[in-house]
Amino acid sequence: MLEATANGITQFNRKAGEWVSLLMLPMLFVAVYEVFMRYAFNAPTSWGFELTIFIYGVHFILGYSFTDAHDGHVRVDIFSSRLEPRAKAILEIVTLLVIFFPFMTMMTIFAGKFAFLSASMKELASSSWAPPIWPVKILMVLGFLLLWLQGLGHLLHNLHVALNPAAHRTEKR
Repeated sequence: MLEATANGITQFNRKAGEWVSLLMLPMLFVAVYEVFMRYAFNAPTSWGFELTIFIYGVHFILGYSFTDAHDGHVRVDIFSSRLEPRAKAILEIVTLLVIFFPFMTMMTIFAGKFAFLSASMKELASSSWAPPIWPVKILMVLGFLLLWLQGLGHLLHNLHVALNPAAHRTEKR
């Protein structure tokens, strides 16, 4: 049950990450359009650079959980790489409970308050283009929630390994 839930969370975040990766297409289009207008017609847009930043920011933050699902975040495993699977799982559980979940919970709560305030006042960016910025802030909360969910998947997987040492898998999730 623990492993099946962990795998379901990981699969969800992998699929979400595949969809989020498609944000690179409109970002590429905006960047090429901006460069073309700037250098071919000497008529840069007032919105191209800022829209590129918004799209990339959303892509980046929604990609956190995808990266974590693939164990792609940087980690220092000088000590944990020498541990047996069960001991390594216990260390991961402690790390998740003591560091990851408190930090990600606070980040999600504060980002949620930040996004709620922004959405309630229909906040606009302080530029000449002045696009609404509150949708980006709401997506920031979603990114933190997805990463928190992926952390839950890791916790469930490590609980499974810690409670069932014989169930250790050699392949990656």
